[in-house]
Amino acid sequence: MGWFDTVQNPKLKSAKKVSTNTPSGLWKKCTNCAEIIQSDKLDEMYQVCPYCDHHFRLSAHERINLIIDEGTFEYHLEDLTSSDPLEFTDKKPYKTRLKEAYDKTGLLDGTLCGVGKINKQEVSLCVMNFQFMGGSMGVVTGEKVAHVMDIALEKKIPAIVLCSSGGARMQEGILSLMQMAKTSAARQKLKNAGIPFISILTDPTTGGVAASYAMLGDINIAEPKALIGFAGPRVIEQSIRQTLPQGFQRSEFLLEHGFVDRIVHRHKLKEELSYFVDLFQN
Repeated sequence: MGWFDTVQNPKLKSAKKVSTNTPSGLWKKCTNCAEIIQSDKLDEMYQVCPYCDHHFRLSAHERINLIIDEGTFEYHLEDLTSSDPLEFTDKKPYKTRLKEAYDKTGLLDGTLCGVGKINKQEVSLCVMNFQFMGGSMGVVTGEKVAHVMDIALEKKIPAIVLCSSGGARMQEGILSLMQMAKTSAARQKLKNAGIPFISILTDPTTGGVAASYAMLGDINIAEPKALIGFAGPRVIEQSIRQTLPQGFQRSEFLLEHGFVDRIVHRHKLKEELSYFVDLFQN
């Protein structure tokens, strides 16, 4: 078999690179309908595909601009950032992951919070950012969500939390899981005082976030076709060894089964929130 050792793998011709002067980032391909869309047009429509209505993910700042009156938002706890209490290391140290997230988003944490106005009505708002480590809930996120609810309790104004998260942050271990109890307790204070809490569920809202404050709203509003649930569909199928129904754990499925109160298009979200804030205030 000596001849076999002398056989060489065929060389594949590499595709010839064609130089272009077209700047990158001018176009974006819809992941749902595969249409090519101008990035500027997509920005004007708050990242909603004009052809199929697919909702792309937004950053925390973009979501604040979407629902809060211009120039009225006052940021709280901006300097709060995650530490590494467990000195956790998986494929890379947790501190390295945090630095990469800082560099990618320019934010110290994946959650922004503060007080602003929706159509001149004051609200306490917390917004999660999926771009920062998958929007995972660490100690800082739990503190900010609880802070927003405490401010709402103090000022007697509605609390709104906009969820976008893959769940608890594993790098902070049990400290992350404790935020489920902490935020749920803060939410219960609002309920006891009769202060409204509105939860907005976007794609995705899963894990420990869905298992705590995200599903505890007086009104649970979801964006179209958002993935909402505790474990992902693939994990569930592998556990129960059954094929799940079409659209399982999407907003429409949850609305049909009573887990979500309303599905609201992104362009109508501010108007819908204004209606509920006014309704609760009266």
